[in-house]
Amino acid sequence: MAVADSRYVPTPVAYRLPLLGAVLRELAEGDADYPLYLIVALLAIWGIAITFFGLPALYLPAVVASPLMIVVLVMISRG
Repeated sequence: MAVADSRYVPTPVAYRLPLLGAVLRELAEGDADYPLYLIVALLAIWGIAITFFGLPALYLPAVVASPLMIVVLVMISRG
C-alpha cells in the first residue's frame, strides 16, 4: 500500500477546468493587475466578434444578460 504524502495539498476542482481554471488561478494567486488585463482582453474579443459577425454580436450579450438583470432586480426589491 502506498503511504499518503502529508505535504500533498489538493487543488480546487475549479483550477482543473480547461480554460476557466487558468483564469481563476491567476485571479486568486496572480498579479494584482490581472483583472484589468482580463477586462481589456474580453472587450477586445467582443470588438473582434462585432467586426466579424456584425450587429448580432453587439446585442446578443445584452439579451443573454437580461435574465441576470431580472434576478438582480428581484434581489434588490426583496431587500
